[in-house]
Amino acid sequence: MGSLYRRGNVWWVKYYRNGKPYRESSKSTKKMVAKKILDRREGRIAQGRLPGVHFEKTTFDQLSEDFLRDYRINRKKSIKRAERSVEKLKEFFENYRAVDITTVSINEFVELRLNEGAANATINRELAALKRLLNLGKNQTPPLVEHVPYIPMLKENNTRKGFFEHGEYQALRKALPEHLKDFVTFAYKTGWRISEISNLTWNQVDRKQGIIRLEVGETKNDEARTVYLDSELKEIIASKWANRQNLLPYVFLNKHGNNRIKRFDKAWKMACKEAKIGLKHFHDFRRTAVRNMVRAGIPERVAMMISGHKTRSVFDRYNIVNDTDLRLASERQESYLNSITGTISGTIHDFSDKKRA
Repeated sequence: MGSLYRRGNVWWVKYYRNGKPYRESSKSTKKMVAKKILDRREGRIAQGRLPGVHFEKTTFDQLSEDFLRDYRINRKKSIKRAERSVEKLKEFFENYRAVDITTVSINEFVELRLNEGAANATINRELAALKRLLNLGKNQTPPLVEHVPYIPMLKENNTRKGFFEHGEYQALRKALPEHLKDFVTFAYKTGWRISEISNLTWNQVDRKQGIIRLEVGETKNDEARTVYLDSELKEIIASKWANRQNLLPYVFLNKHGNNRIKRFDKAWKMACKEAKIGLKHFHDFRRTAVRNMVRAGIPERVAMMISGHKTRSVFDRYNIVNDTDLRLASERQESYLNSITGTISGTIHDFSDKKRA
């Protein structure tokens, strides 16, 4: 049974759950207000639910630390992005109680970030972090968050859609320094991420079988991957092996040959300019490889295994249709309709001849 008592002029309530006492101020000098609070608390306890005061103690700071701890424990590769998202969220929600994080306050945060010039995609990553940390709090035992508010996401219209036509790739490769030529060829054919190629080591290469393997934990999506090399990539690997220096573990080395390839922004921009293809992004090779594999008739599931795409939605976004695809579609449709028209005309002509006969 709960009870009411006063501290000074303010009424307090006391109640129990599983033998544990809870004390809570009604913040009112009226006994009836305290009585209503006590009735609500005991009603929740009778339903097997935690009293509301338990959730009112949970703060954003506490949830954000638990969120980052989860990233550290699970060794998630995107922890840097998570930390950036939390920093932005903290600028607005610091010292907020979890119960005060509502759809209204979230929309205020979104409006503030938009006024700061943040892109929709960036804000969505921050909102995703907020939703994740609230859900982590809700799923704890005992829960720290009673319910997660509705979090509206923004429409993303800044998705990059660039890719290389074969002639553009050849022009770029020709304009790049020697140590980068094979690097981009590998990217053009496999669609691997720049970090995966840069960190590729000889113990991942089976030169005899012409296979490269990435084990679990070596890829962004933490899934193992095996790629069979074509004749050009086999020649590149053989050349790199024959000319390796200082027994370095990396396959692709910088221009000095003393470390792996890291940043090459300046050389890249100069090559794009010399090749007269506009400023491209290295990530465009990823989209290009996917599109080329699909055009070559490679089953989509196999193409996803080669490029390392885990979700179909991202793969679909990369399987880009360009003007050539649209023109071919129009020509094929025209050819098909002409063939149908010819068949129908021939059938009508034959029917007319038989009728006259």
